[in-house]
Amino acid sequence: MDEFDYVVVGAGSEGCVVASRLSENPDVKVCLLEAGQAGTGWVVNTPAATAIMIPSKINNWAFDTVPQPGLNGRVGYQPRGKALGGSSAINAMIYISGHKWDYDHWASLGNKGWSFEDLLPYFKRAENNEEIHDAFHGTGGPLNVAKLRTDNPVPHVFVEAARQCQFPLNRDFNGAEQEGVGVYQVTQKNGERWSAARAYIHPHLTRPNLSVITAAAASKIVFSGHRATGVQYRQGKESREVKALREVILASGAFQSPQLLMLSGVGDGNHLRKFGIEVVHDLPSVGRNLQDHIDFVFGYSSESRDLFGISFGGIARLIREIGRYRKEGRGMVTTNFAEAGGFLKTNPQAAVPDIQLHFVVGRVTDHGRKKSLGHGFSCHVCLLRPKSRGYVALQSADASAPPLIDPKFFDDPDDLEEMVKAFRLTRRILEAPALASLRGEDLLTRGVETDAQIRDVLRNRCDTVYHPVGSCKMGTDDQAVVDPELRVRGVEGLRVVDASIMPTLIGGNTNAPTITIAEKAADLIRARH
Repeated sequence: MDEFDYVVVGAGSEGCVVASRLSENPDVKVCLLEAGQAGTGWVVNTPAATAIMIPSKINNWAFDTVPQPGLNGRVGYQPRGKALGGSSAINAMIYISGHKWDYDHWASLGNKGWSFEDLLPYFKRAENNEEIHDAFHGTGGPLNVAKLRTDNPVPHVFVEAARQCQFPLNRDFNGAEQEGVGVYQVTQKNGERWSAARAYIHPHLTRPNLSVITAAAASKIVFSGHRATGVQYRQGKESREVKALREVILASGAFQSPQLLMLSGVGDGNHLRKFGIEVVHDLPSVGRNLQDHIDFVFGYSSESRDLFGISFGGIARLIREIGRYRKEGRGMVTTNFAEAGGFLKTNPQAAVPDIQLHFVVGRVTDHGRKKSLGHGFSCHVCLLRPKSRGYVALQSADASAPPLIDPKFFDDPDDLEEMVKAFRLTRRILEAPALASLRGEDLLTRGVETDAQIRDVLRNRCDTVYHPVGSCKMGTDDQAVVDPELRVRGVEGLRVVDASIMPTLIGGNTNAPTITIAEKAADLIRARH
């Protein structure tokens, strides 16, 4: 059996960060386990290829939820990255740090050391911002943050439409103020995706004290009494085990971290016994408190070839753009699709923005899984702090089976009413004069006017915008899974370091905050040892 000081389970954004930072010390040995492949090649590095991965199982777990009563019984779709870099290898690359209020709220819940002031140095340590240099941004960090290189005029038309509706504009959503509409910055470098693996792992694969094992699906955390001592995993048809002399660090995300805890005997004892799993520690809160950004997508047809779509002219344009991308690293192929957006308030008196927009330079239906002829644009609107709480559970004692995922979308009726307001606000922007020359047929919401009609279309079309968190909640109360140092309560030698530890969902995209959580966790672990 191989022995390491630290075994990190999951090489998503958080696992890449922790393994990289801990292995900076040549005196410790670090093992990083990843169920997927290396996270390299054109399909990962080419930004526009996210349109290939999100709807498919390429580098993607492609989970489903249980049927959602709040969505008229529909099954939701939950893509999650399966490669070195995790979801940062397949996502839309939007760089958002989140609102100061959210982190200060975490601290107010008893999580000392997790306020915005505490976390800002870690955001800055991770970041290399090519464009903005001020007190809110870092330079020289591994994670490259850049301006989009698409040269597409359409996102700026959307921004002008928002200005016409009297909404504020914002050049930097990660600066002093989050509210407003603008063009997103992205985790790219020279027009290529800059995943957490490219930032933190690929440059350091030659470190003799860092072992990265791919195609290695963890099946169980090994315990000696109440202490985590290693990890069992499967690689092909073989079952193997690695030993952790100091700590096991679970970084498998909001769905698979609680799943692996339960498979290993840490969770609700009654639930585990149903599957014949020996209970190591009865911790009923494992898998609870699941939160996600509920999202609706508007769609319009358009004649503009600056927008993605299926047509002879569009294909010819794309072929030319591929050539340009290879020569210059610019143009349509560098798109993250959700090029512009913003953070707005449905109630002007609200303390913080409560909805986020993602303006997409193409038609999006059912996460890109349904294709249709023609060109167009879309606009996502999501509720930033929903009240609904779901859960993750086991469907089987077989580690290869997917977890049971129930976000309970619209379980709290207030979420639906807030989304009605969000729908009306977003439609105002999309119907503004600036977009008139681009706007064709309203493909999804034509004739939807009354609140009752809006509720119906929301229940028929809403789903996730890919930000599940909270299922291994951090805190000091009885519902917490980990303490403020991310140590799993009731056992030793085991931490969770990923978005599952967020006690509440942050107001924005979750990738950059997850990387920052891992940067802080690396310091907590090093201080402990």
